Amino acid sequence: MQYETLNVEFAGAIATVTLNRLDVRNAFNETMIAEVTSAFTALNERDDIRAVVLAANGKAFCAGADLNWMKKMAGYSDDENRADAMLLANMLSSIYRCNKPVIARVNGDVYAGGMGLISACDIVVAVDSARFCLSEARLGLIPATIAPYVIRALGEQASRRYFTTAEQFDCGTALRLGLVSEAVSMEHLDATVRQIAETLCANGPQAVRACKQLVQDIAGRELNDAMIEDTAARIALTRAGAEGREGVASFLEKRTPAWRN
Repeated sequence: MQYETLNVEFAGAIATVTLNRLDVRNAFNETMIAEVTSAFTALNERDDIRAVVLAANGKAFCAGADLNWMKKMAGYSDDENRADAMLLANMLSSIYRCNKPVIARVNGDVYAGGMGLISACDIVVAVDSARFCLSEARLGLIPATIAPYVIRALGEQASRRYFTTAEQFDCGTALRLGLVSEAVSMEHLDATVRQIAETLCANGPQAVRACKQLVQDIAGRELNDAMIEDTAARIALTRAGAEGREGVASFLEKRTPAWRN
């Protein structure tokens, strides 16, 4: 598909979705929200894609919401505002629930709603000069739609601070808090993202999908008998599956598994 605000490219089993609104530091409006949702929904259905990279052109990753678009929303009715907010929520969900692992390639600053974008991803590789900010409170707003993802990624205590202070923090702090998986120089950014994506593609595709779902299903839940039974059932199902049998057999026979051929 052709997009107005994105570029979507393919290299083997890796898809790259690149934000492309350079004039507004990749801030999103209703068009970008619809296109990101469409792109991830389509990629979710493709069995030939095993990893997705979310990237951005220009010097910033994403400045959050386009202020001109937000100004227009100020005149919306309550029902219109709720419907519009749900479109943003659905965009974030399309990334978080994509059945392929998603790597955020963070080339520069990430503000406000952009924090939701990277928090919805599974792995975040950021250039070490990037700055991060949950700036909504400065504008009299709250980061409500992105909160489920940011709190998971940043942690509750850090979220209490940065939601309320709207302070900017550096990549070292983001790395320490767990928002960023790896911090690298700009010259090593692409190579690091590519290496992680290729590592993902070398693993059993069904197992990778199931691993992502496992974390989402288990994180934050009480460790009780129901969870223990659930996890036992999952591994039993995986062992009996074709991919699990092939993986064990290829290891014992010292050969390459079928999914790498």
